[in-house]
Amino acid sequence: MKRKVILCLVGLTVLAGGAWGGFVYWGQWGSVGTGDGQFGSPEGIAVAPNGNVYVVDSALSSTRVQYFTSAGSFLGKWGTRGAGNGAFSYPEGIAVSPTGTVYVADTGNDRIQYFMSNGSYLGKWGTQGSGNGQFRSPIGLVCAPNGHVWVVDSDNCRIQYFDGSGSFRGKWGSQGSGNGQFDEPYGIALHVGRFYVSDETLNRIQYFTAIGSFVGAWGSSGSGDGEFNSPHGMAAAASGIFVADRSNNRIQYFSWDGSFRGKWGSYGTGNGQFRTPNDIALSESGYLAYVVDRGNCRIQYFFYDTTGVAPASLGRVKALFK
Repeated sequence: MKRKVILCLVGLTVLAGGAWGGFVYWGQWGSVGTGDGQFGSPEGIAVAPNGNVYVVDSALSSTRVQYFTSAGSFLGKWGTRGAGNGAFSYPEGIAVSPTGTVYVADTGNDRIQYFMSNGSYLGKWGTQGSGNGQFRSPIGLVCAPNGHVWVVDSDNCRIQYFDGSGSFRGKWGSQGSGNGQFDEPYGIALHVGRFYVSDETLNRIQYFTAIGSFVGAWGSSGSGDGEFNSPHGMAAAASGIFVADRSNNRIQYFSWDGSFRGKWGSYGTGNGQFRTPNDIALSESGYLAYVVDRGNCRIQYFFYDTTGVAPASLGRVKALFK
């Protein structure tokens, strides 16, 4: 009980400091393989309200969802290759609702499936097509506080949204390069009623109201600050918007209007390095960032240090989480 109190005090101190810091390497798990905690082609990641981490794997030999504690200890798994209930074909996206329901973008089967937190099958919706509630390569997912689900319908170049059981509520977007249009949308994130969508071909982020009214955009092709080379998964927190800048092998983060705030990562296999980071998810507090390091078949996670604590001191803080 005493440790829980100390954790709260540490969190308050960090927030009260008010100074922007950055994310420091904290740990990792995973390797190439088909065993528990191993990956063939990890794609999407989501953090549940209780802190558990869900990862979807699309490799032929390991098509499944695995879930872990916040520090990467294996808890369970479900799924196999196929088109039946609970089976997947090249799944890429995953999201967890505020009540713990797990939604999976079953990309190759052009549908969304949803499950209890332990993987028990609950239902599905979607078929191949361009009508309302149909999909062509659904990828990114995000759940709103009211339980509704927004889906990046990538090959249809649009966003569709549904209630928690899949009843169609609305859509926006079309193919093109203008405001509110997409070429190859991928990731989606939600912050205080605004939806942020990454477009990996146009190398930009656009953001919208909940019903799809265009608000703004930022980004262009390149490797400089605020530029992208195939932006993929996204996450949002009180501290800003985070983007997996996949082909630049880094994470960039921004204010809610797109002002550049920081970045981390480079190409490689070392701690804090990436080979095609595909997705990012944040803990509910925003202090831990989990990155799908797809090419290295692992998950890396990072601690949000707003105080500029030196690594040695940070290690002492880390001990409080054990």
